[in-house]
Amino acid sequence: MIVISDMMGTLTTGSPVLGLVGWVRHNQSKFQANLFMAGMMPFYLLAKGGLLDWQKWGQNAMVSSLSLVKDATAEKFERAAEWAVEHDLWKKRREDVIARLAAHKQRGAQVYIASSVVEPIIAPFAKRIGVEVIGTPVEFSNGRVRIATELVASDRKIEQVLRRLNVERVNAAYGDTEQDIPLLEHADHPVAVYPDKKLKAVAIERGWEIIGDTPKY
Repeated sequence: MIVISDMMGTLTTGSPVLGLVGWVRHNQSKFQANLFMAGMMPFYLLAKGGLLDWQKWGQNAMVSSLSLVKDATAEKFERAAEWAVEHDLWKKRREDVIARLAAHKQRGAQVYIASSVVEPIIAPFAKRIGVEVIGTPVEFSNGRVRIATELVASDRKIEQVLRRLNVERVNAAYGDTEQDIPLLEHADHPVAVYPDKKLKAVAIERGWEIIGDTPKY
């Protein structure tokens, strides 16, 4: 049995961006962290007001935040990622959904987090619940970290899942936004988790299980 879960909004209401900014503020430069946040705020307000696509804005912000880690190496970024998970993402975890994944594991399922988030940030979260990772890989060059491929999101997410696991469908999948619909469509048991309005409408129409109510961004 194979179970796939999205991460952001599905397993946690935290933010990899705020987690990395927090690490920078405490370990590198308060000024740099504050400057990044000030530059991000106008676009955050536009996204919150519906003038920018919320999901795409968040993904772009995550990619931009990688540049905050100066003189980056794999080991240094791993420490920053662990800090981000410990101080933000894990504190804001959805315990009800994590409990569902734990139940799947107890019944012998292979459980994976599949997310557009970069893999080094997913990894500490996944380790805490004993599951595997399918995310956006990164690479390091000249003291900088950057994504190594396109973001593992929407259609690309399910493509990566099916290719890496060498399957045509999965047994169960969990997601929270419209971007997760391609993933959920390839699951025998799709579950919409605290879904956004578009996913909730599709879930109701198709009779998918729904956990939680639509969030207000």
